[in-house]
Amino acid sequence: MNLQITPEQTLALTFANAWNRLERRLDHSLGSIRGISLAEYRLLRALGDARDSQASRVDLAQTVGLTPSGVTRALRPMEKLGIVSTRRSKRDARLAIAALTTAGHELLRDASGVVDDAMQQYLARAPKVTAQMTAFIELLDDIGH
Repeated sequence: MNLQITPEQTLALTFANAWNRLERRLDHSLGSIRGISLAEYRLLRALGDARDSQASRVDLAQTVGLTPSGVTRALRPMEKLGIVSTRRSKRDARLAIAALTTAGHELLRDASGVVDDAMQQYLARAPKVTAQMTAFIELLDDIGH
């Protein structure tokens, strides 16, 4: 059986392969230098970008593409390390709000530098992407919606 690969299939597989390589590289860089995973960095980044560096677990889940219970499981070790704190909402006692601590802000700042360095090294081998970075980001954003 000889099935022709379509351009859509090629795009999906190429995109998945590129993401897989990038994710591994960022996981390795963040893990070896700051002791966190890319998933944890994404949560820290989402909190850092949120108003007053705090957000509900539901909002974080929507931002990073996890379930609220997945966010809860991911934040638990971060709370034990003192980089995230949790408090109950003043308006709804059932709603838990996660917030970056001072140590969390420092870790986010350091980890963002690690991501910048790793991406600069990664993109050094992709001059076409680097030259058209804004357009490439817009194209990826279109795919994400």
